[in-house]
Amino acid sequence: MRLPTTIERLYLDFDGFFASVEQQNDKKLRGRPIGIVPFEGTDRTCVIACSREAKLLGVKNVMPVADARRLCPDILLVPQKPDLYRRAHNTLLAEIESVIPIDAVKSIDELTCRLDIGQRTNPHGLAEKLKTNLAIHVGKYITCSIGFAANRQLAKIACKIDKPNGVTIWHPSDMPAPLFLVPLDDIPGVGSNMFRRLAGLGIHNTETLYKTQAKQMRKIWNNVTGERLWYALHGYDVQAPESERGMFGHGRVLPPESRTFKGAHEICKLLLIKAARRMRRSGFYCSGLWLWLSIRDGSWSGRWTLPMVRDDQALLEGLDALWSEARKANPKHVTIFRVGITLIDITPEGGRQMDLLLDDDKQRQKWEAVTDAADKLNLRYGRTVLSQGPWNPPKGGHVGGKISYTRIPTAEDFW
Repeated sequence: MRLPTTIERLYLDFDGFFASVEQQNDKKLRGRPIGIVPFEGTDRTCVIACSREAKLLGVKNVMPVADARRLCPDILLVPQKPDLYRRAHNTLLAEIESVIPIDAVKSIDELTCRLDIGQRTNPHGLAEKLKTNLAIHVGKYITCSIGFAANRQLAKIACKIDKPNGVTIWHPSDMPAPLFLVPLDDIPGVGSNMFRRLAGLGIHNTETLYKTQAKQMRKIWNNVTGERLWYALHGYDVQAPESERGMFGHGRVLPPESRTFKGAHEICKLLLIKAARRMRRSGFYCSGLWLWLSIRDGSWSGRWTLPMVRDDQALLEGLDALWSEARKANPKHVTIFRVGITLIDITPEGGRQMDLLLDDDKQRQKWEAVTDAADKLNLRYGRTVLSQGPWNPPKGGHVGGKISYTRIPTAEDFW
């Protein structure tokens, strides 16, 4: 494993991405505290993301609207516009690519780049050029923070140091002193559970973690992730293996009028079809469904096994069976606040195997042909013109295209 002797990586994080895109898009929102909410017309939901003006008054992402209003009575609640954020993301990436090649897009608001020899000698100039280009060609209300370091992980930590709109440069010769000032729970890979576990082992700060042996960190994490983190914190050029696709799914907070079994079921059908379209575009089959319901005073989840399928008919049939189980397990008038549906046990198309005990190959081929025809028509017209059953998106729309920090929606998600 190589130990760089100079900065080699840039990590860029857009500041308050969703809120800043809204402010850039709408002059009336600029300079005002705003909170992004799933849909308008109710306070019985949460602020998904908020502007820096709201954050200065104590509002945080994923905070109940009632709490946000108590801290900031003047907060403006703005319904989410996922397709606007998708288009802004693509525009911002195009501007960055005009200055430096993007090595990897880590989320809708974060990316990393490799530096060439010239860029390593003048990181301040590179950061200034990136920020200037974005301000001129996209708008000055969407700002970013940038970190430079020997590897991606350290650059990611560095870019959080001087937010918003800052630049932080960690040369290998300066390390590890700046790293020791970072709170332990701000280190990527140290979530709330791991933070408590480390505390139980007497590791209360980043310096102590840094001085822990690599093999010991592997033991603490119970896998190679801990050892890989040790090498990253010590400045090595660590390249984590690409993760394999494990599932396709969608979830949604329900509008008040859909928080019944009937209303939630209808929305869940649309979410399932959206997830199935993504699965087919990626070239996979699935052998199971997982349904999750957030209900008053708890939750319910269930799993349903399927033959290896990818057509809407088989998947909707499996969902109906799962929904029947959910009805049996919960009171008739239960309130459902959120639903999630996931296609699990996925297999690439080339690895599909037929069930020897289930003679339904002809039926599956028929339904796959119907589903493929629908997909082609929808692709041709750029919207849902053909579906199995009614296609009535709920209040606020965005079925399959909601706000997500981890997955970047495509245009197809909004059909």
